[in-house]
Amino acid sequence: MPHGKPAGVACVNLDADLRCKVFGRPERPDFCGGLQPSREMCGDDRSQALLWLTQLERLTRP
Repeated sequence: MPHGKPAGVACVNLDADLRCKVFGRPERPDFCGGLQPSREMCGDDRSQALLWLTQLERLTRP
């Protein structure tokens, strides 16, 4: 997304199952490669991970 991704909008590089379509490919954005998973970010399951990402988007909204 040339001008960034608005909060609450899924990345254009995700498929219908919210899996990255460009993982490991050269066109993958640098930001994605720099985002390293951690226990804090991922939690115990997908719902906890999405909650963390939602909070991050809210906190970094312009």
